[in-house]
Amino acid sequence: MTKPCREASVSQRLPIGLQFAVLALVAAPLVWAQGQAAPQSQPPPAQPQPDQAAPEAGGPSGDSGVIVVPKKKENPDATPPPPPAPAAPKFTNPEGAGNITFHVNVPKVTIDVGVMVEKTHQFVPGLRPSNFRVYEDGVEQKVEGFKRTEAPITALILMEYAARGYIFRVQALNMAAAFAEQLRPQDYVAMVTFDLNTHIVSDFTQDKKQLQQGIQMLANGVYAPAAFRETDVFDALNESLDRLSRIEGQKYIILIATGVDTLSKLTFDQIQKRVRASHDITIFSVSTDGLAEAMGGGGMSEMTFLQADNEMRAFSDMTGGMHFQPRFTGELPEDVQLINENIRAKYELIYHPTNTKQDGTFRKIRVELVDDEGQPLRMQDEKHKPLKFDIIARDGYRAKQEVE
Repeated sequence: MTKPCREASVSQRLPIGLQFAVLALVAAPLVWAQGQAAPQSQPPPAQPQPDQAAPEAGGPSGDSGVIVVPKKKENPDATPPPPPAPAAPKFTNPEGAGNITFHVNVPKVTIDVGVMVEKTHQFVPGLRPSNFRVYEDGVEQKVEGFKRTEAPITALILMEYAARGYIFRVQALNMAAAFAEQLRPQDYVAMVTFDLNTHIVSDFTQDKKQLQQGIQMLANGVYAPAAFRETDVFDALNESLDRLSRIEGQKYIILIATGVDTLSKLTFDQIQKRVRASHDITIFSVSTDGLAEAMGGGGMSEMTFLQADNEMRAFSDMTGGMHFQPRFTGELPEDVQLINENIRAKYELIYHPTNTKQDGTFRKIRVELVDDEGQPLRMQDEKHKPLKFDIIARDGYRAKQEVE
């Protein structure tokens, strides 16, 4: 038999008036405690949740709880800090692959410019960077490097030595001997002769005596019949360009020949393209037919010599060299001196072309001289008479292909 429950709720045991009085006494200390500031070391009291259940004994709901006022910001005008930047993506090389380096090739063009007085062929010193204007395909370029150069040379004497006639051989040997005489101890020079084939007389050396001995050896047999009458000028020049392309820096070819080509595999147009592509090789050409023409033609027609001279001159003009056509032996020392002055005394200009495409096209170069006001430069001699001058520079270059 179940015993009757003896517990009773407060509402059953107290009258209604007393119930409100008891609740008021219990809630007063709680409200007073919550109104006091909490110590700094104590955390603030937990806020009552809206869905908190009402007490089992009834009474007021949670609507009569403490109202929390949010704290004002110290500086309402302050801009909130920006969000942090995203982390940089990390790249990991594939397994087994080393570090990868990317190179950007910026094209650079170097031009050797000689400025010679037209009448005396003397070098014009004292020019400044502001005196030069460089144009590539008609567009002015900014000259970023400038200096006066007078350095040792690296040259190849390429000399025709065939059975065409001893007059040509004598003239060629005299020219080669005059050039060797003016060499300096730091110069590197080689000598190659050609007829139907090429023959190395002296490899690159700084020993001037070694070169002179090779010239003397040829001179001892100059009146003896040579091996071939044919002269492959274009093929010999092409072979020399290949030989010099493996040497760093500026190089020079002293081409001493009649210029008459008979059996070359290359045509004149083909060798022209090859010469234009050699951006660091300058050709100085010396025609040996002048003496033969003065003595009666040497068995060759005047038209043949004229065409050969024009082709030799074209090789020099394309590369910024000079062409000579001496008629007598007494002219050779002066011609060689001009070659040496032009090789050793030059202005070196450097620029980065505005056309950066590496498409293998030919770029036309033009160099002009101007005064401080940008007008064409005028020169005068000591008597204030105007002087004409020649600007000797290559007429262009061929841009590299992108695959090179």
